[in-house]
Amino acid sequence: MEDEVAAGLVLDAAEELFYGRGIQAVGMDAVRSRSGVSLKRLYRLYASKDDLVEAYLTRRDERWHARLSAFVSAVPEADRPLAVFDWLAVWFAEPDFRGCAFVNSYGELGTTSARIAEISRQHKRRFRAYVEGLVASAGGSAGLAAQLVLLAEGAMVVAGMEPGPEPAADARRAAASLLR
Repeated sequence: MEDEVAAGLVLDAAEELFYGRGIQAVGMDAVRSRSGVSLKRLYRLYASKDDLVEAYLTRRDERWHARLSAFVSAVPEADRPLAVFDWLAVWFAEPDFRGCAFVNSYGELGTTSARIAEISRQHKRRFRAYVEGLVASAGGSAGLAAQLVLLAEGAMVVAGMEPGPEPAADARRAAASLLR
């Protein structure tokens, strides 16, 4: 139980630091300082920084998809494909929004870390499958779903450079045109 609490503190600190500053800019000592967990325990929980980054991204993937799904499932089935863009607008407007953690991580480490590249790709594949399911339930095709995913991913990249809900609103308007 004590290790679970420590692991949670470490992951909270890692997420704040890695997402806010970048993975390469943050060392294990900064994570130790922010979490309050001793360096010995930190390395017992996560044998390397790569292990910690993997755990951070895995947990972020779960939380991100849970938030998206909870938001989207609250609207009628036919409206769910567009609700993805409404959720993106809410996420992009958060004060600590720094873009997509998976795009950021891939940009930083994708060419040097096969593990991080694969976790990032899995996140994107999972998002695509989710949107495909929403579109299929609303009577649309896989081709339409692919177009909506590209709009959403483009909005994420643009919002990462210029935070705010506008990229999601622009992408939503384009998505609405495609859905008609």
